[in-house]
Amino acid sequence: MARKVNTEDAPALSKQDELANVLAESLNKKFKKDGKVAYFLDGSESTPTDLTEWISTGSSLLDLAISNRPNGGIPVGRITELTGLEASGKSLLAAHLLANTQEKGGLAVYIDTENAMNEDFLRAIGIDLNKMLYIQLEAIEDIFDVIENIITKVKESDKNKLVTIVVDSVAAATTKVEQAADYEKDGWATSKAIILSKAMRKITQMIGRERVALIFTNQLRVKLGVSFGDIYTTSGGKAIGFHASCRLRLKAVGQIKAKINGFEQVIGIKTRAKIVKNRMGPPLREAEFHILFESGIDDYGSWLQVMKDYGLITIGGAWYTFTDEATGEQIKFLSKDFVSKILNDPARKQTIYDKICKELVMNYKAENLGIDDVQVGEGDVPIG
Repeated sequence: MARKVNTEDAPALSKQDELANVLAESLNKKFKKDGKVAYFLDGSESTPTDLTEWISTGSSLLDLAISNRPNGGIPVGRITELTGLEASGKSLLAAHLLANTQEKGGLAVYIDTENAMNEDFLRAIGIDLNKMLYIQLEAIEDIFDVIENIITKVKESDKNKLVTIVVDSVAAATTKVEQAADYEKDGWATSKAIILSKAMRKITQMIGRERVALIFTNQLRVKLGVSFGDIYTTSGGKAIGFHASCRLRLKAVGQIKAKINGFEQVIGIKTRAKIVKNRMGPPLREAEFHILFESGIDDYGSWLQVMKDYGLITIGGAWYTFTDEATGEQIKFLSKDFVSKILNDPARKQTIYDKICKELVMNYKAENLGIDDVQVGEGDVPIG
């Protein structure tokens, strides 16, 4: 039964709205040099909290897990951190984000601290190296100076330009104190964390007002003396994790093998991405995808796995059968022919993607769940 509105409440509500307007005008005048600071989140105006643009990771399943919506991915105007042990796919995932930025007409910026970039591989996954800005730096102080400079210059020259900046990696970056190599001097071991803490506060505010996505890769390290709970931490303290809107933890969980010239060889890895922090959708979700050494993320291989898991296709031995709902046609195919026989039709491809979205987008209301519908599991939530 709808609650009756007390007419005596109306003047109070009206005064509250009027007061909010007065306060907003006053605050925006007071902080005029900093731009607008007070907003109404009713959709009547653009605000720094708006999320209107996403960059695909190259994996449709990971995009869905992060943004919990079709055609999502990494958010523009926010900070993302990609963490994982060595050889887990961090740099590759970052490279896919740069390639997809270029597809949208944006500027790709690669800040390399590891001096390990492979040009042939970047070309293979679709990056136009003629249009990518490559920067080789070592000191974390210089890295943030460059990031600030790029954002300022883009704002002055083309404010509407999409820019994705990848810093690969935080773990390999040094500080100027470290470069002096005076390891007996107090404070050198904590200097990176102190600098990051100061720099992140400023950079977070800057990119929140621009069409910029900032991505850091960082290596997981085992906490010394810790044998229970979450045993991992990341380089550079907790500043990046605090300011990041999205943090992914990547893990290689298997090898992809194929027979080449009669010999079985490893041609890629199966990677699991866990979203340990997410301000755009539900956290702690996972997505698995295949990474091929020659060409990067094999997105459609993941589609086939989801279709198997959710009964969208039937399996008989090595053969799969897909029923096209539009025509009623039953199409038999082998896994290697999935793209050429099933996804070759744009309308059919979109239908399949819509079905995958329907299965994977989390859509529930807490009030519709009874106590018997939920389970409380034991275990530690990764926070490092």
